[in-house]
Amino acid sequence: MPLRIAVVDRERCQPKKCGQECVKYCPRVRTGDETVKIEDKAVISENLCVGCGICVKKCPMHAIWIVGLPEELEGREVHRYGKNGFVLYNLPVPRKGYVVGILGPNGTGKSTAIKILSGQLKPNLGKEEASWEEIFDRFAGTELLDYLKGIKEGAIRVSQKPQYIEAIPKVYSGKAIELLKRVDERGMLDAVVEKLGLAEAIKRDVKDLSGGELQRLAIAACILRDADFYFFDEVTSYLDIYQRIAVAGVIRELAAEKTVMIVEHDLAILDMLADFVHITYGTPGVFGVVTNAKGARVGINQYLRGYLAEENIRIRDKPIEFEVFQPRESVGENILVEYPSFTKSYEGFRLEVEGGEIYQGEVLGVVGSNATGKSTFVKVLAGVIEDDEKKVELDVKVSYKPQYVKADVNMQVGMFLRRINPMIDSSYYKTEFLKPLMLENLMDRYLDDLSGGELQRVAIVACLLREADLYLLDEPSAHLDVEQRTEAARVIRRFALNTGKSVLVVDHDIYLIDMVSDRLLVFEGQPGKHGIARRPRGMREGMNLFLSKLGITFRRDEETKRPRVNKPDSRLDREQKAAGEYYYYF
Repeated sequence: MPLRIAVVDRERCQPKKCGQECVKYCPRVRTGDETVKIEDKAVISENLCVGCGICVKKCPMHAIWIVGLPEELEGREVHRYGKNGFVLYNLPVPRKGYVVGILGPNGTGKSTAIKILSGQLKPNLGKEEASWEEIFDRFAGTELLDYLKGIKEGAIRVSQKPQYIEAIPKVYSGKAIELLKRVDERGMLDAVVEKLGLAEAIKRDVKDLSGGELQRLAIAACILRDADFYFFDEVTSYLDIYQRIAVAGVIRELAAEKTVMIVEHDLAILDMLADFVHITYGTPGVFGVVTNAKGARVGINQYLRGYLAEENIRIRDKPIEFEVFQPRESVGENILVEYPSFTKSYEGFRLEVEGGEIYQGEVLGVVGSNATGKSTFVKVLAGVIEDDEKKVELDVKVSYKPQYVKADVNMQVGMFLRRINPMIDSSYYKTEFLKPLMLENLMDRYLDDLSGGELQRVAIVACLLREADLYLLDEPSAHLDVEQRTEAARVIRRFALNTGKSVLVVDHDIYLIDMVSDRLLVFEGQPGKHGIARRPRGMREGMNLFLSKLGITFRRDEETKRPRVNKPDSRLDREQKAAGEYYYYF
């Protein structure tokens, strides 16, 4: 019988509400085999299941998956979350002196793998429980054997940077410097603070820090602990390009003497930072497979193509394509709104905005260093806060997605979206929003139960569903994986083209900004003290202005055309700077 797994979402499965359709219609049950039965939840026998898929189609809660697997995976289970739960195959391999990256869709086991490598989770080899002797036998002859023995004996100490840094102010109150002093076990506080540009931020309370400052604070705290294994989960969220490169440099220095592993969705930074890459693939929430290590450039390119050459496996129906010349619709002559020059002041910070305009039907990208007032600018346009002179009064309807998204109400996703727009169940909205952003299977889930990436996708759709003239999206790429970022960019772009609505997008993902934007608004100034919002301008002019201030040049990968950061002072870097073309020089 072909190898297959049956997975039942324990939260969605509601036997008392659904009429037990999965049992009622299963042909094997009708012939006397207990393929599907109801205990407190549905239980499916993988040995008896023939993979007909009837229970999957009949389940009104969308709680069941029956998935066929390559036979070579049999016996390679590392961990399974109980009967009919998510199963992980294989593990990434930490390598001392190198940065090992993990790249793959959300929900394919990256966090599970890290929990095992950090000692938080004991692998069960797909059974109810496995002894350490069985685990050692399973990994005998591999590079992981000694590492897992060290985990079992408590000889390996782990330092971990969490994925969701928004929770830090909830668990710690006080000055940022006090937090770092408490974890500084390596005596490197001053050096790390300087390299990460935290000199001003550490003087303030943690609750007053921006997203980028919180991210760098979490990275600093992870580095300052004295450990054998360092794990960084999504280090680039909320960081500008300059900060991302600074963080990459600090992590590379750490990897020279320690074992470092990183999960990251910014391909340009991952390519620059990682020596090796493990790809994860599978069905999100159902199963995940970790590949053997590949060279960073080779692994990233294979992931984008959707075909793993060594494994001879296709992991995606179509490749992720990076277009050299993104087609642009000319910006119309109809101005939707003009905003005046204005200022907004806080204690120790002042934002100055040059007057500008937003055209009807355009997407205006916003880039700049963190703590120069981008989110403040968006909040003024949204009417959340007022400028100093109270000059900004936009006579248009505005829909606003903030930088930090959270579940303010405890209701199902479907109900939440239907309250905003009852037409969400129509074929148009399903095609344009729900399917591309993979929200169809989340409609019965409660907002409080969603992950950061799931909540981000719901927030993007919620913003675009509202009836408005101007749509403001602050960092829509945060917590999204590579495929989700690409789809989010396409959804936003199509929305503006199809509806003629105007959209303003703040983000640090260069490809997302490049893909969606007609024009660019660049922020300059001294982070944390003074910000200047320049007038909107064309994409090439805007990106050259932005990148020249950072001293960074971008190129495209010859094979996939994806964005890549030139290594400082390399031949291409010098050529582009000499030509004054910092952005995709051809």
